[in-house]
Formats: sequence, structure tokens, C-alpha cells
Amino acid sequence: MFLSVFDMFKIGIGPSSSHTMGPMVAAARFLALLRNSPFRAQGLRASLHGSLAFTGHGHATDRAVILGLAGFEPQTYDAPGAEATLTANRAERRLSPPGLGSLRFDPAQDLVFDYGPPLPGHANGLILMATDAQGDVILQETYYSVGGGFVVSADELAGAARAPRQTGFPFPFDSAAGMLSMARDSGLSIAAMKRANELTLRSATELDAGLARLWSVMNACIDRGLSGEGILPGGLGVKRRAQAIHQALLAERGLNLTPPHVINDWMSCYAMAVNEENAAGGQVVTAPTNGAAGVVPAVIRYWLDHVPGASPRLAGDFLLTAAAIGGLIKHNASISGAECGCQAEVGSAAAMAAAGLCAVMGGTPPQVENAAEIALEHHLGMTCDPVKGLVQVPCIERNGLGAIKAVSAASLALRGDGQHFMPLDNCIEAMRQTGADMSDKYKETALGGLAVNVPNC
Repeated sequence: MFLSVFDMFKIGIGPSSSHTMGPMVAAARFLALLRNSPFRAQGLRASLHGSLAFTGHGHATDRAVILGLAGFEPQTYDAPGAEATLTANRAERRLSPPGLGSLRFDPAQDLVFDYGPPLPGHANGLILMATDAQGDVILQETYYSVGGGFVVSADELAGAARAPRQTGFPFPFDSAAGMLSMARDSGLSIAAMKRANELTLRSATELDAGLARLWSVMNACIDRGLSGEGILPGGLGVKRRAQAIHQALLAERGLNLTPPHVINDWMSCYAMAVNEENAAGGQVVTAPTNGAAGVVPAVIRYWLDHVPGASPRLAGDFLLTAAAIGGLIKHNASISGAECGCQAEVGSAAAMAAAGLCAVMGGTPPQVENAAEIALEHHLGMTCDPVKGLVQVPCIERNGLGAIKAVSAASLALRGDGQHFMPLDNCIEAMRQTGADMSDKYKETALGGLAVNVPNC
């Protein structure tokens, strides 16, 4: 299953790729279906299931569905226009998606949070409906938001297992073992093989421009986060910290008394800056999800700003390598916190970042695979237990620690020759099995762990 670098890294909005971006994308798909149907709709309805229901309010899923059904999409999101649309909907109980006229939609009645068993296909399910003048359903579709902003319909999910293997790509690896074998036979790096696959879909100019755009948005998100102040929305009263930490680090620069381990604070600061922006609903790049969006950009920024000899011209190779690893994890396990816990989000992000850093620092394909395995292995079993369903505690700090682990994993791999005991494929399978065995309380439902152990004040 080929996944483009632009599938793994998507420009969108916070706070969640699966709970905000995914439902918005699903709504856009439903509107397209409705426009091409013979039915004349008079109203819209939606029901949220599984994790989308349990943590939907904290993840702004209700807001995302309303805006999606009004015609908004993540990549072209207009914040002032969105606020105007929400205000109008509260007053008029109607939405006006392009090409469909004015349709009834009263969130109090037409947006249902179903806290019963999840839909059969995935923990993140939603059903979208169009109704006639009498309120009867005339068109209905079930969608699953499967992590990282990826959305599939129920029919697509059912057909995925029967889909033939994709052909036409020069390096069609779907396992780490296959990737290493192709690298050995071709003499190419993982980034070069990934590039060759991408070039079957777009020109070199388009690919390079797209990669530069991804890093530009990532870097801008870090900078916004490093200057942001105040309290994050949602009611927890969590204060933005990246700006103050960054200012302290700048003030300490060059002082002989600064201990070497402070470099970890720089990495954490960059990652926290991204995830504070994400928590505030700002523009981020899924990497591979919004909840884990800080790890990859933090490691790239660390490499560019703190590692001698780092060159921005290699940022594209970093992203291509990271995307190759992320694609393997998504194809063979999951990048969804609602499916496998945070090991699938921050764990996957750390593996991707470790691989990318190892590659741009001269690592061989076996060393890159080793770096990814080390990073993922030491996130196994990590739960997804967001307090109040918000992507804040423990998510923001967790990205900082994920970045630190990624850099450590890359460094350890570069100290070796690429030979190691546990193959990446086996580690990915262990992550899948661990996620399958994990209680639903710890898979983005806010029903266990830190989410239920909070201060009483």
C-alpha cells in the first residue's frame, strides 16, 4: 500500500487529526456525495461514536462536524469565516454548504454523541445523514477517521482487505525487511527510493516545492508557539510554557555554567511550541497525527539549529525517510491513538523522526531502520489518556520527550553498524498486538489513566 509523503504529512488545523481534521474531511466527502445524488435535501444530521463521542467535546469534534457540513476543509480553513458560520448556526439553526442551499441543522438535536459501543469498523466512527422536508433520512454514509486525518467510508474499509497490491512504483516495499532488501540491491538510500516512488505521481519540481512547503509550515508553527502566551482553551487552565522556556534558554546561551543536558530543553521547547499551537486550534502539520505533531519538526529544528554541518537542503530527505517509516507503521499496525494508544501516535512520530535524523546525519539504511526500531520499541505500551479529552495533558510534554527519545535513538543507531536483535517489522507487530490487547479505557476515551486521576481543585 503506497502512502505518499503528502499523505503522512498533511497541513491542517488543531487540536486533533483524527477528531478534528478527520470529521471535517468526512463531512466534505458527504457533501460531495449529496451534490451528486438525485435527492433534494432539506436538513443534515450526524452521530458520533466510540472515541469521537467520548472525547469529542475536548477535541472540538462537534465544531469540526458543523464546519465540515458548512463546507469548510482543513487545508483551506478560514478562521474568521468559521467563527462567523458558527455564530450564524447558533442563531439560525441552519447551514449553507456551497451548492446545496440552506439546510436545517440544529446541533442540539441533529448532532448526537452516542456513548454506546463503537461502530464495528474502527474506534472513530461517525454517521452523516441528509433528510427531507419531513425529517426522514434520504441519504446516509458511515465514515471512519482512522488517524492522521485519513478517512475511509464503511465500504472502503471493508474493501481494503481485498484490495490488490499496488503496482507501478519502482520500490513497492511494504515491510522494513523489503525496504532494506531493495536498498541493498539498488544501492540507494531510503529517501532516494521514496523519492523515486513519489516521482511516479508528480514532477521533481512539484515534489521539492511540496516538501519545502511542509517544512516551512512546520517551522512557522514552532515560531508561533515560541512567541505565544496565555492560557490554552478548554477549561483545564493549562498555561503556555514554550515561550518562557525559550526566553530562558536564549538568556543562558554561552554561559559556562549551563549543563550539557540543557539541549534536551531545546528539543522539548520546540516540540511543546508546536503542540501548544495545536491545542489552541492553530495550523499544524500532521506528523503523523496532530497529537504527535511536535516530534518531527522539533527534531528537524534541533538538527538545523544545534548540529554542526546540518543543511536545510537535506530537510526533504529527512521528511521522505520519516514518511517511509510512518507508512510502514500505518500499513502494518496503526497511527491512531483510539486504536492502539499513544504508542501509535508519539511512538510512531519518534520512530519517524529518529529515522529521518539518522539518515541526514549519514546513516546507512540498516542504521536508519535500527533508529526507528529503537525509538518505537521504547514507546511500546504507552496509553492515550488525555485529561478532559483535551490534547494538552499529557500530550504537550509527551511530544517533547518523544523528540528526546528520537534523537537518542538516532545517536545510538549511528554508533552501531545497523545490526541489531529486534527487527523494525517485529517491533511494529508488537505495537499492533499491544494495542489490540490494551483496554479501551486507555485508547483516547479519557476513561482511564491520567484522565481520571486529576486534582480535585
